[in-house]
Amino acid sequence: MLQDVVGAVVAVVCVGLVYLAMAARVVKQYEQGVLFRLGRVAGDVRQPGLTLVIPFVDRLHKINMQIVTMPIPAQEGITRDNVTVRVDAVVYFRVVDAASALVKVEDYKFAVSQMAQTSLRSIIGKSDLDDLLSNREKLNQGLELMIDSPAVGWGVQVDRVEIKDVSLPDAMKRSMARQAEADRERRARIINADAELQASKKLAEAAQQMSGTPAALQLRLLQTVMAVSAEKNSTLVLPIPVELLHFLERGAQQPAPLTDNAQQPAPLTDNTQQPVPLTDKGAPDG
Repeated sequence: MLQDVVGAVVAVVCVGLVYLAMAARVVKQYEQGVLFRLGRVAGDVRQPGLTLVIPFVDRLHKINMQIVTMPIPAQEGITRDNVTVRVDAVVYFRVVDAASALVKVEDYKFAVSQMAQTSLRSIIGKSDLDDLLSNREKLNQGLELMIDSPAVGWGVQVDRVEIKDVSLPDAMKRSMARQAEADRERRARIINADAELQASKKLAEAAQQMSGTPAALQLRLLQTVMAVSAEKNSTLVLPIPVELLHFLERGAQQPAPLTDNAQQPAPLTDNTQQPVPLTDKGAPDG
């Protein structure tokens, strides 16, 4: 009799242990559990730790609450200024409502991926090439808003969206390189012209300062000669002052003065031969 009682107790204990083993579930720290009882959501979301379910009646689904990093495949599109580009991005999102993510959408990761691809194509069509290359922060915010709006109803929150790379055709790359080269050449010419303008102003001030002191110009000429001769050149070019040329020019333009012994033109006298009148015979008289 006693053995039967002991055997029954042992059997009950074994059944209890088996039941406990089948009913016990462990939810990890980064997960939340959604309990389905006979196909319906039962109770609140199970928090991390040990939880019990009814075997063969309850089904516990665990949802990862960590931030998911999902790359968006490269999408090819035409920008607003008719340039064909390929753009890829990455989206960071996490589940904030485990029950909604499990009940309201079949596969929330696939849904977020498809929404991110369509939103990226839409952003490409609405943006210019310059915005894709230089104003990415604004595009990231717009892309995040487009993805997050429908994802809120799925219990998913988009934390951040980043455009990774923008691929351009080779012809467009060459055109942009020529444009950048031309822009840099333009800036170099402007800087050179500005330097010439400043130098001309300084030279004008120096010329005005030297005009009052002719000796300064001569000293400057000697300094130039010394600077040229210091290079040990076989040929020395000596510049002639412009003032000397002006002096010679003025001397050449002045007429020579007349002297007393200069030959004057002879005046006409009374003995100047007059025309002889003709006679009736056509011969001169006497």
